[in-house]
Amino acid sequence: MAIDISNLTFDERDEFSRKVIAEKAITLLSSEIDVSPLVIDGGWGTGKTEFCHKLINPMKPAESHHLIYVDAFQADHADEPLLTVLAEVIKILPEGDERDGFMQKALPTIRYGLKALAKAGVGHLLRQDAADVANDFDKEIQKAADKAIDASVESMLKDHVKASESLKSLQSALQEIAAQMPIILFIDELDRCRPNFAVNMLEIIKHTFDVEGVQFVLITNTQQLKASINHSYGHTVDAQRYLDKFLKFTFALPDQYIINGHQHYEVSVIHYQNLISQSPVLSSTKLDQDSAFLFVSHVIRTQNLSLREIETLIRHLEIYHTLTGGKSFAENVIFGYKLLRLMGVMLFCFKEELGDSIVKGRADAAQLAAFLGENSIVPIVENDLNADHHQVVLTMLGQECFLNSGLFTPEEGHHEALWTNLIRDYFNRGGSPPRQGDKSRIVIGAIKALSLSAN
Repeated sequence: MAIDISNLTFDERDEFSRKVIAEKAITLLSSEIDVSPLVIDGGWGTGKTEFCHKLINPMKPAESHHLIYVDAFQADHADEPLLTVLAEVIKILPEGDERDGFMQKALPTIRYGLKALAKAGVGHLLRQDAADVANDFDKEIQKAADKAIDASVESMLKDHVKASESLKSLQSALQEIAAQMPIILFIDELDRCRPNFAVNMLEIIKHTFDVEGVQFVLITNTQQLKASINHSYGHTVDAQRYLDKFLKFTFALPDQYIINGHQHYEVSVIHYQNLISQSPVLSSTKLDQDSAFLFVSHVIRTQNLSLREIETLIRHLEIYHTLTGGKSFAENVIFGYKLLRLMGVMLFCFKEELGDSIVKGRADAAQLAAFLGENSIVPIVENDLNADHHQVVLTMLGQECFLNSGLFTPEEGHHEALWTNLIRDYFNRGGSPPRQGDKSRIVIGAIKALSLSAN
């Protein structure tokens, strides 16, 4: 059953040791230091939304702030960030005179924004229409368009004076609310929004909500925000300097954490282990232990998989295991088969084109090696072949690739015998290992099972 993260706290789940980060953020938000907007920065799929709720929920019992959560991505379709934020602020006010009074003060500012957009759109359309008219009418239409645009500009200038007064009125109303109890708005998923909406949200926060007692926390990926800025204003704009005008302080969610003061663990690897152990489908497979875990964790590190990508991997492992009758990763499955099936599932999830090339018999061993973080066969030193699991899988499959198979074909003689014996050990309970070409077919079987292919 899915966990309701909107009510989750670090006391219930803190597998990435992020409670200390939240505590520091709460300390700053409760201090006299101006840190708004405060940014919680994390890459795609690093658990930002869950962290956000775990940051909010411990603050609720104190009742010292109005805590407002805004899912910006859900509001993206409306294309009005000002309306999005104000609608959430209105919800904290009791129904009656106070709420009605605030809405009346907010309406002129909102109305000006909508009128400005509409008038800009009219001018643009008039010019577009004029450009499409036959030459005989072009001058007359252009004059009419220019007059309409001039009238719009004149009207907008008048409106702007009124809007400036309205904005001060709105900010005064916000300040009155915040004086009773400070407001913290948590803006989530901004990095998933359309570039123009994301940039407009930043500018609305700076120019409209620069009010004493009102703070913002942005839970986002700042790299994506920079891309949104360049999309909106062009690549000649220094996106970092632009952001520096808006953002006061940034916390980065780490991709590693410390246990017992000295051991470093990758967050995504731990997430994989936790999800396997919690899965009703996979918990008995021991894919989170021993050699199978070493193989998967290597791919997680090499591909730098995010938490969301780990969840995608787990879901596909569950689907594949179910579609094959719960036999693919059973504890008694021969280890070599298990690794090759894992390879097939991971290619299906994260390297679809490479997986497709294996299915079509056109795979490039060099591309396969890059996926596993290698570039050549493991060298044999003093008659010792010390290869990790991913290197053995790469050698098994690399020899069967259409292109660059020579990179992973052992030298004839003693080296070839060492590799043959090692690969045989991976299939030791099944007698002889699969023949040439059959190892790729095991990978292909996993890919086809997930693609629901019948042949």
